[in-house]
Amino acid sequence: MKNKIKGTIYLVATPIGNLEDITFRAINILKQVDLIAAEDTRHTLKLLNYYEISKPLISYHRHNEDVKTDILIEKALNGENIAVVTDAGTPGISDPGEEVVKQAIKNEINIVPIPGSCAFVNALISSGLNTKKFCFYGFLPMNKKLRKDTFEKMRLENKTVIIYEAPHKLSKTLKDIFESLGDVSCVIAKELTKIHESFYRGKISEFINEFENAKGEYIILLDLNDLCEEIKDEEKKSIEEQYLFYEKQGIEKKEIIKLIAKNEKVPKNEIYKKFINY
Repeated sequence: MKNKIKGTIYLVATPIGNLEDITFRAINILKQVDLIAAEDTRHTLKLLNYYEISKPLISYHRHNEDVKTDILIEKALNGENIAVVTDAGTPGISDPGEEVVKQAIKNEINIVPIPGSCAFVNALISSGLNTKKFCFYGFLPMNKKLRKDTFEKMRLENKTVIIYEAPHKLSKTLKDIFESLGDVSCVIAKELTKIHESFYRGKISEFINEFENAKGEYIILLDLNDLCEEIKDEEKKSIEEQYLFYEKQGIEKKEIIKLIAKNEKVPKNEIYKKFINY
C-alpha cells in the first residue's frame, strides 16, 4: 500500500494596508489551495473578494491556535494544500503561524513561504535609521517584571530597535521608553501603505503627549546605535555631571532623578535629596 501524498502548507504574506500590495504568486497560491486558514475570516474575505477568489476558510488565530493547528496538520497529512494568512503581513511575525510550522516540520509536511509585505521591514527602510544592525521586539510584554527586563536588554542592543504597539497603549509605552532608555531618537510609523500613512521623527519626549488618543496601527523604531557608549559614559560621571547632562537634553527634573537613581543603583529619594533645591 502506497503512502498517501502529503499536502503542502503555504505561508502567504498579504497586504498590510493597500490591497494591491500582494504578489502574483500569492494570488495564484490562494486560488490553487484546498483551504485557507485565516486570522480573521471576515477580513480575509475582503481580500479574496477583491481578487475574485472563492475558497473554504477556517479561523486560525492566537486564541484557537493550539486546537486548530492539529486540525490543519491532519488535513495536510491527508493530502490537502493549505494557505495560512494573517490579517496583514507575513504569518508568524507577531501573528499566528509559528506553531503550525513547528508541527508541520515534526510531521515532515512541506512548508513553502510566499514572500510579501512585512510592516516592520517597510517601517525600517523608510525610517532613516541604521538598517545594517537592527532587532525586532514585536509587542512588548505587559507583565511589569518582564517589561522591565525587556527594556534592560534593549539598553545593551546598540542597534536600531523595532516595536509594535496598539494605539491605546502607545502613549504609555513611549513614557516607559523615556523612563527606561532616556530621551532617545525615534521614528514612529503610522498606518503604513494606507491613506493616513505618516512618519514622525524626533525625540521620544516630543511624542509622549501627542499620541494620548491615538488611532490606527503604529510601529516604534528606536535609534539605540550609540546608547551603550552613552550609558557607560554617563555612569562614569558624578551625579552632578549626570544631572547637567540630562538637563541639557531637555529632560524634566523628576525624570532626571529616576535616570540617575537607575545609573547609581540607589533609591530615587536619595538622589532627590541631593537636588531638592535645583
